Amino acid sequence: MRSRTYGVWNFMRGYVESGVEEAVGRVKGSLKIYPLAQKDNPPPTEFTNMSGLADYRTIPPNDFSFYEALDSLIQAEPIGWLDPETTGLIASIGIVKGQAFNPDGRMRRILTEAVAIGNAYARANTVFPRDPGHRVFKDTHSEWVMAFADKDTYFLKDGARRFDSRLWMHYNAVVVTPAMALTRPGAGSDYFIAGLDSESLPLDGAKTYKLHLPADFPVKDNWSVTIYDTQTRSMLQTDQPYAGINSLGGDLATNADGSIDIYFAPDPPEGMEDNWVQSIPGKSWFIILRAYGPLEPWFDQTWRPSELELVE
Repeated sequence: MRSRTYGVWNFMRGYVESGVEEAVGRVKGSLKIYPLAQKDNPPPTEFTNMSGLADYRTIPPNDFSFYEALDSLIQAEPIGWLDPETTGLIASIGIVKGQAFNPDGRMRRILTEAVAIGNAYARANTVFPRDPGHRVFKDTHSEWVMAFADKDTYFLKDGARRFDSRLWMHYNAVVVTPAMALTRPGAGSDYFIAGLDSESLPLDGAKTYKLHLPADFPVKDNWSVTIYDTQTRSMLQTDQPYAGINSLGGDLATNADGSIDIYFAPDPPEGMEDNWVQSIPGKSWFIILRAYGPLEPWFDQTWRPSELELVE
């Protein structure tokens, strides 16, 4: 379960080994959110089923209203909640606590253009990061990338901040945890991301692609592959109830050697309905291949997924 607001980001994940209902019940039975002032008599926590609420806003805006949201946050928080350098950068564009944010026409045009350029760069950085540390397989050409360049969750190299790597993670997933970059077999989780096909071309929602997963996927717990909208970094909204496939589903068609082929297309290839993830014509997309409790073959790369191959 994930929830976002502009100022707060809460993250929980319910594992479904015993079914979705049991996982949901476990979260509802243990999670309580309330103001500290109400700690002696906390109200019941309300839960909302987000399925079907496609117009629910979960990402920051990418137009001028971004600055208005930022100004609201600055006005609400106490002085000193951000480091002086960040506070100074925000102040340089006219957002200062206790002062009205009212840029003139010239500044408004500059800010509008800046947020559009920044958003475009962040999207490009997602599918084709320039930092070579993002490449999963460094011994051969591959379009698989990792969220943290060289698995560094502090975004530092030789004393310098790796801004593009930090941008990748915060733009797509907002929060950072070292558990997402562990290299200890059987612990934590790890992620491979692909937004280009084997020919280095952007993924086209009108076409059919195949992902080949060799036999014996090296995980202690489970694996999943999920499709995302490049515009929102959220799961692609389609007619399918789930925007992906996972090893807990139990209905996947398996090849004779134990490998699995997964297809991404607007309509399922004949006979592969259980191995199909829906895409949308006119929309680009990317996928995240997740390993929960990854094992040694995942880390030493003796087990490798294929590239996304264009079928038609």
